[in-house]
Amino acid sequence: MLTRVPTRDRVVFLTIDDGSHKDPQLIRMLRELQVPVSAFLSDYVVRDDYGYFRELQKLGVSLNNHTLTHPDLRELSYEDQRKEICRQQVILEREFGVRPWLFRPPYGNYDQETLRAARSCGVRAVPLWTEEAFPDRIESADEKGELHPGDIILTHFRGRGEWPGTMPDMVRRVLARATAQGFAIARLEDYI
Repeated sequence: MLTRVPTRDRVVFLTIDDGSHKDPQLIRMLRELQVPVSAFLSDYVVRDDYGYFRELQKLGVSLNNHTLTHPDLRELSYEDQRKEICRQQVILEREFGVRPWLFRPPYGNYDQETLRAARSCGVRAVPLWTEEAFPDRIESADEKGELHPGDIILTHFRGRGEWPGTMPDMVRRVLARATAQGFAIARLEDYI
């Protein structure tokens, strides 16, 4: 489990969770700007349009495990946690041709049984986050709002119905903050 990747490089990582809102403008923006992103998908909100995520995958977005149904894993038995994680591994491999080695527990909630279950499913790393990005703000662990090398930025696949803006608005905010502080966005899997 990690909240920050150990590196001296002036890079941060953009990660997007769940998969409920499938904004075609996000695909266009990531294609044009070549922004590296790591997605953590839950099948219950992804299965209605695997094609959207195949398009993201073609752009180099890595597709990782965020469980089948997005439960608080701490409330489940070891076997039920294992089902949530391992079955999602199987679905992601079937649909996208790659078995993920990264896993993010929903809500960032986990226990030792979660980590044990994840390992048994082939997970090698469990990245959490240090910042959370929205279209109108970035909430930071740092009181001054400063980024640090290796910070992991969390956001979600959301749209105007749930946010005061769009996914491209959120990406613009992240890029502006990172650029203003002298950081580049890097691919999480390249540093773990």
